[in-house]
Amino acid sequence: MSTEKLQFLQAGVAASIKDLDEKATARFGLMNAQQMLEHLADFFEVSYEKIIFPLSVPEEHLPKYREFLYSDKQFRENTKAPSGVLGDMPLPLRQASFAAARQHLQGSVDQFIAYFRDEPAKKTLHPAFGYLNFDEWVLLHYKHVMHHLRQFDLVT
Repeated sequence: MSTEKLQFLQAGVAASIKDLDEKATARFGLMNAQQMLEHLADFFEVSYEKIIFPLSVPEEHLPKYREFLYSDKQFRENTKAPSGVLGDMPLPLRQASFAAARQHLQGSVDQFIAYFRDEPAKKTLHPAFGYLNFDEWVLLHYKHVMHHLRQFDLVT
């Protein structure tokens, strides 16, 4: 397991978004800053089964997705979620404020870690990567969070 990536998810995400301005413009994609925070929180919720999507890719694609998961490759700019998972447009805002969205994201990260604390081998379903255990979710969440931090120039 990547302790460094887990530590980043636990503390680095909050530190990275601390200075994010709610009016910040994305370098790519259609999301505004609050939509990005809510989107990240949503996918932490997928990992601990608060939100459930069915597998949305053919099973024969899973090996190449898993290869990507274990690689050092980043998500490309404008990477789209598999069809049937998210629409073409960002979801409407659901949190009452930007500050609430930031807090909700941290709560979702904390819930993810707590969910797997006693059962790290437990597997939950990601709609494109299939069933993932805690370590695999850490890898995926790290890639996903870094992708969106790059989107708003919060990391290079």
